[in-house]
Amino acid sequence: IMALRRALHFVFKVGDRSKTATFYRDVLGMKILRHEEFEEGCKATCNGPYDGKWSKTMVGFGPEDDHFVAELTYNYGVGEYHLGNDFLGLTLQSSQAVSNAKRLGWPLTEVGEALYLVEAPGGYRFYLVDKDQPHNDPVQKVCLAVSDLQKSTHYWSSLLGMKVMERNEEKKTVLMGFADTQCKLELYNIGGTVDHGTAFGRIAFSCPHKQLPDLEALMTKENYKILTPLVSLDTPGKATVEVVILADPDGHEICFVGDEAFRQLSQMDPSGNALLDKAMAEDKSDEWFAKHNKQKASA
Repeated sequence: IMALRRALHFVFKVGDRSKTATFYRDVLGMKILRHEEFEEGCKATCNGPYDGKWSKTMVGFGPEDDHFVAELTYNYGVGEYHLGNDFLGLTLQSSQAVSNAKRLGWPLTEVGEALYLVEAPGGYRFYLVDKDQPHNDPVQKVCLAVSDLQKSTHYWSSLLGMKVMERNEEKKTVLMGFADTQCKLELYNIGGTVDHGTAFGRIAFSCPHKQLPDLEALMTKENYKILTPLVSLDTPGKATVEVVILADPDGHEICFVGDEAFRQLSQMDPSGNALLDKAMAEDKSDEWFAKHNKQKASA
């Protein structure tokens, strides 16, 4: 049954939507896959613990059916978030992204052989492998900080069903995934407390929807945290999906969504790019705050 689970996306909270769009589109070379505007907060707190107007932009190198993508959530009233030590980076292979960064003067640090570190607005780290972009998904892995590698490995492998692919005692890392062809999850033992700040993200996976109640029951039985019990989420004009939101031993948020409906919801929208541009052009929140001599909230 675990073969039917797949890694979908990582959720990033963004304070500056246009700078962020420049980074994903022009530096990384990703496409806007869909863009959605919401008048009120999400029932599963996809946008964080905020009630107001927000937007969701999915960006990636290709369709969500077979690519691991980023979900950018923007809360209209929040200008910046405090970054913790929880998210340690997303690694992707693209020499094109490396040359884009150089051409655009986007700060780039060489951190290894054919490996560069670049930061998205907000400080999120991306590692760029300086090799030709593959035909399949260039996104290789997401790295998260943990305080107890053994406990976390047990949670992700024994309870969530991920396959352990590599253990590196020296580097204090474990690499795992649901399948070789998917984006992997790397857990890195930071030997201390994981601080999620206010920028904390969320990693999403799908499974056949009939597995969702079982997953929730398993976590209840094992005494692990369920942040949002099984709930249906609506997107205006699109498919309704069912989700369960969990938290791992260090409080990393994990979303499991029913695969069948999610495949409908996540169809690439050819007008996604235009919808994002339109929303950014119409977003007067910065001007409103300036006019009222106020600053956008720092979360």
